[in-house]
Amino acid sequence: MGKLIYSAIASLDGYVADETGSFEWAVPDEEVHTFINDLQRSVGTYLYGRRMYEVMIGWETDPTLAEQSPVMRDFAEIWQAADKIVYSTTLETVATARTRMERNFDPEAVRQLKASTGHDLTVAGPDLAAHAFQAQLVDECHLFVTPIVVGGGKQFLPDDVHLKLELLDERRFGNGVVHLRYRTRT
Repeated sequence: MGKLIYSAIASLDGYVADETGSFEWAVPDEEVHTFINDLQRSVGTYLYGRRMYEVMIGWETDPTLAEQSPVMRDFAEIWQAADKIVYSTTLETVATARTRMERNFDPEAVRQLKASTGHDLTVAGPDLAAHAFQAQLVDECHLFVTPIVVGGGKQFLPDDVHLKLELLDERRFGNGVVHLRYRTRT
């Protein structure tokens, strides 16, 4: 059985993007990116909303990303090898291999996918993650706290999510980023 993991890079004040929609301040350095790559190796399926999918498709459609460094090339290979499910009512088609589109988030279908796979799944983006949290599907949260305060924007978690968490692991990086790994408790 696979775990469903919500992972995000956020500012110290809890935002994944600032008020202008920018998240350039969240781009991981090589040390953090290497760690993220290692975490992603167990992922067999990524669950995305339209906006997050549109951010991520460059890992397959823009070869210059992978050419930037061995760490970036490694991530592109990991990402391309996994399945992707995009939840969108507005997207017409998907632009990447191993990708299918669903119009609505179906908690029971995700529950069955978790039960039938030997790989982990990730849910990306706070809006889609809110659906997974409300359905009690999320097993772990991985938060990368970036040493910046942006003052507002897109929150890491929506206001209506209530969770009990157990800290499983933590790691501090040379650039001041801290990774926190939590298990959800019922």
